[in-house]
Amino acid sequence: MTDTLGGRHGPAEATTQPGPAAQGGDGARARLRAERARRAGELDRRLARLVGAEPDVALVAVGSHGREELTPGGDVDLVLLHRDRPDVAALADRVWYPIWDSGLRLDHSVRTPAQARAVAREDLKAVLGLISARHVAGDPDLTREVRETVLADWRSDARRRLPELREMTRARWRDSGELAFLLEPDLKESRGGLRDVHAIQAVAAAWIAPAPSARVKDAYALLLDVRHALHETTGRAADRLVLQEQGAVAEALGLLDAEVLLRMVVEAARTVTFAVDHMWRAVDRFCSPSGRPVRRPLADGVVEHDSEVVLARGADPRDPTLVLRAAAAAAQAGLPLAISTVERLARETSPMPVPWPAEARDALVTLLGAGSPAIGVWEALDQVGLIERLLPDWERVRNRPQRNPVHTFTVDRHLVETATRAAAHTRDVARPDLLLVGALLHDIGKGWPGDHSKTGAVMARDLGERLGFADGDVRVLEAVVRHHLLLPETATRRDLDDPMTIETVAETVGDSVVLETLAALAVADGQATGPAAWGPWKAGLVAELTRRVAAVLAGAPPPVAPDPTPEQLALARHGGGSVRVVGSRITVVAPDRPGLLWQAAGVLALHRLAVRGARTVSWGQGAEGPTALLEFMAVPEYGSGPDPAALEVDLRRVLAGRLDVEKRLERRARSYRPRKGVPVPPPRVTMIDDASATATVVEVRAHDRPGLLWRVGHVLGSFGLQVRAARVETLGAEAVDVFYVVDAEGRPVTDERLRASIRAGVLDAVR
Repeated sequence: MTDTLGGRHGPAEATTQPGPAAQGGDGARARLRAERARRAGELDRRLARLVGAEPDVALVAVGSHGREELTPGGDVDLVLLHRDRPDVAALADRVWYPIWDSGLRLDHSVRTPAQARAVAREDLKAVLGLISARHVAGDPDLTREVRETVLADWRSDARRRLPELREMTRARWRDSGELAFLLEPDLKESRGGLRDVHAIQAVAAAWIAPAPSARVKDAYALLLDVRHALHETTGRAADRLVLQEQGAVAEALGLLDAEVLLRMVVEAARTVTFAVDHMWRAVDRFCSPSGRPVRRPLADGVVEHDSEVVLARGADPRDPTLVLRAAAAAAQAGLPLAISTVERLARETSPMPVPWPAEARDALVTLLGAGSPAIGVWEALDQVGLIERLLPDWERVRNRPQRNPVHTFTVDRHLVETATRAAAHTRDVARPDLLLVGALLHDIGKGWPGDHSKTGAVMARDLGERLGFADGDVRVLEAVVRHHLLLPETATRRDLDDPMTIETVAETVGDSVVLETLAALAVADGQATGPAAWGPWKAGLVAELTRRVAAVLAGAPPPVAPDPTPEQLALARHGGGSVRVVGSRITVVAPDRPGLLWQAAGVLALHRLAVRGARTVSWGQGAEGPTALLEFMAVPEYGSGPDPAALEVDLRRVLAGRLDVEKRLERRARSYRPRKGVPVPPPRVTMIDDASATATVVEVRAHDRPGLLWRVGHVLGSFGLQVRAARVETLGAEAVDVFYVVDAEGRPVTDERLRASIRAGVLDAVR
């Protein structure tokens, strides 16, 4: 039965990277493997007794039991083969009912050889089971006959059946996502999971691509052990590794903690993903032959051959710059590096000299500048350990999970994604090379304790020198990594109309090269993080901040808050409380009064609007006193935008004391409790003294829930404070709200006891 795992190509050559199986927990994992073998043996002996010595009958195991990989929650998949036995129904009942009575979940079928062959030729799941079938009891010649017939059909029908398998695989990926980059992955169905190795085995059985390599087998064994431990610790058959189970599964595997478990799962998933992608390329070439393979030069020592990038015949693999030259050529051509090529480079390439020669540095920039095609090429180098040889600090971030729903990727993949997205902005900056390398290194400090921006800046300086950049360029890289969060955090958490905000940012960045690099990096970083981290609202704020800081760096004075527009003045003449909605911008004009901002925010929350920013302006001293202008940036929690008339009606009701906002929001908040098992850090309230010269800045970090801005504002109002401006940012389920407050006389709060009371009151409100 070796042809179910191999083919005429034989096993692929192992790479230089150690597989996941070598990373720890060996004793616990050996116990799980022994348990699976014991379960399979006991079940086989029991089934053999049930079948007995009946002639013209064979019992065959398929699926996980066929592979002797039955986990505690797995199904038992059996096929009863027979040669036209008239009493086969009674025989089947004799086998099936004891299994049902034992509590095992059974998937079963009864087939003659002709029926088994016919079903396998039409039903993809059936043929995938039968090509890896294992004889359990009865006539072994009957099992052999069916397997050989099904395998022969599978090979002869490969051009018809493999595209069907590919489409089924892609549909599974669409439904289940990518295992390596999910907080709660499906170990079986996700891309890079167990099913993908089964697909590799099936294609190898068709003699189209090599069997799983040693590294893939190690990765598969790791994922199977994790699945076994998950079933064992939960007592359920579910294959999704949810957050609340990860600690227990890590313990069952003899690992230190969930962090170690996730890194091992990521490593295994990426190994499988890389292998299955290569396998599907081989299938594509087989199913769509293009005639004689194209061979054309791409760079010195690098050629395209049969839609892959390989080394030219005269290339010297010992040349340390050849790795990056080949990678850059592949990415620029939109082609993959052949596995044989990267494995040869990993074996034979000499170490890169330090500092790097200019040719190597230019090739790295060219690779990153190719955009998204660089991701697959980078992954190929990473799979054989070449990235860590080029950038030793990469080891600290490699496969490091980010257990935060805002982040889509592991740290290392996020860095590559950011760099390739930054490629779209290279024409917006004076130094595209510093943008691309800065993007690649911006989170490199996350592999070390402490503030990753500060740690990363030191590492960026060392890596910049290693890469051979000039001293001035190294200083720019260091500044970019140190301040890569400056623009997005300032734009979303500070009042851009406060001159001190703009002056502080201008003083921090120092020059226009750093500023424009940070601005482009902010866009690429946000897009690479995930949809919750970037959007039109945030992009607009960062662009406006960049524009104002650039003006100051060019010698212009800091901007002041704009005067009300004619449209806003006209809105104020309606009196009482008026609302205007334009896209996500909601303007409220009403007679100024203490607490107006948080009262209006409460109305928005009642209409299921998530506030992203708020600004207040007060002007005039008419017969009814000053008029307040409130500008909110708000988006619907779901559904369509708000009804301005309904907002205005409820605003007037609140101002008149006829609408109890607090009671209605509390009723809604009870349905927004965090899901059990999801860790929610305690809230934090901070007074930031150096952010404004004219107000006290209160920063609130808490788990997001409806009406959070209203609650905080209500507390601040109870202390007689006015909220002059607010910036609200929601990152996944985490809210970061910043309030610029002044006392009744319009001055910052300086009394320490009052500040302590304010902080305690706000903390109590957001718990």
